[in-house]
Amino acid sequence: MTTLVNVATEPTAHLIQDDQEAIAVAKELAAEFLQEDSLRDRERRLPVEEVKKFSRSGLWGIIVPKEYGGAGVSYATLAQVIAIIAEADSSLGQIPQNHLYMVEAIRLDGTEEQKRFFFDLVLQGKRFGNAFSEIGTKSVTDVQTKLTRSGDGYVLNGRKYYSAGALLAHWIPTIAADENGNTIVAFVERDAEGLTLLDDWTSFGQRTTASGTTILENVLVKPEHVIPHYLAFERATPMGAVAQIIQAAVDVGIAKAALRDTLYFVRNHTRPWVDSNQEKGFEDPLTLYNLGNVILQIHAAEALLRRAGEFIDAAYESGLEEAKVVESSIAVAEAKALATEASLLATNKLFELAGTKSTLEEFNYDRHWRNARAHTLHDPVRWKYYAIGNYFLNGANPPRHPWL
Repeated sequence: MTTLVNVATEPTAHLIQDDQEAIAVAKELAAEFLQEDSLRDRERRLPVEEVKKFSRSGLWGIIVPKEYGGAGVSYATLAQVIAIIAEADSSLGQIPQNHLYMVEAIRLDGTEEQKRFFFDLVLQGKRFGNAFSEIGTKSVTDVQTKLTRSGDGYVLNGRKYYSAGALLAHWIPTIAADENGNTIVAFVERDAEGLTLLDDWTSFGQRTTASGTTILENVLVKPEHVIPHYLAFERATPMGAVAQIIQAAVDVGIAKAALRDTLYFVRNHTRPWVDSNQEKGFEDPLTLYNLGNVILQIHAAEALLRRAGEFIDAAYESGLEEAKVVESSIAVAEAKALATEASLLATNKLFELAGTKSTLEEFNYDRHWRNARAHTLHDPVRWKYYAIGNYFLNGANPPRHPWL
């Protein structure tokens, strides 16, 4: 099904000034987004107005460098902002992930003219979707979409899936291989001739991420809208770390949402087990023990997430020294590994501790597990453990790609 969402006429975004304002705005929005989170999931209702409000708030532009008019917030703050939004609605937490990834890509490898042009669009409130991943290929790095020369410009052809945010975006950055086999990003306006967006996302989790299939048929691309993305991985950069810390933040947000609902339900509805000899469910000693473990895991994941952001900040402060960049990748891998474990634990324990009543459709608590299970599959966390162990034991640097 083709979904056309009017994104043409929207007010200019607010300009956030600093880290403190970014966090305050995120908390204010999260309180609003939480109100119909369950309903949007139940009805698979795309968060059209919510995304407009989200980008209009200025939060989609907070990592634009200060020299280009942005707040240039720390990556620790960025992670906190995403976790705050994801706790309210994990789909809304995920939607700007690739937009922010593109802001980082422009920062690292855009020309001066491209930085001025695209950063200005971001600060106005324009949203980047994505057309990155393909299905049916040998691996995630096997890119079949091609960018070929045509006159003074280029032509783009291919088919993409998992295009989170594309249905609600103004521009669709597309990963493609150029004529030399190098990976580039081609920025395509959403109303470009030959671009088709399909609302065909059918996952049981992250149901309202405005994802689906993107079809590109002889789409014309201007040379000034092409970025040599492969360069970000030919040298030491935090490109992959930035991509992954946002994913980790979403998982932390899901875990915190599950914990929030567990605490409410156990406190207000859950009966004690008969062998506990307690009057109230919240007095059950084994419930308290298990709940304590969940809380510990979530707090540890939050701490590692903040630490990972600080490592990315340190990498930039060093002038992107290779050792510092590598440290940031490993720190983010640690955060992503524990965030995955914490989100799966918290969403599963919700039902075990809350009891059978918590599985009733009226509560829709299964959305937390569905979201955690779907989102944590974006990249196999088992390879995070491998990279961490190999780095500390053998001094082996992690690979350079967007998934680590």
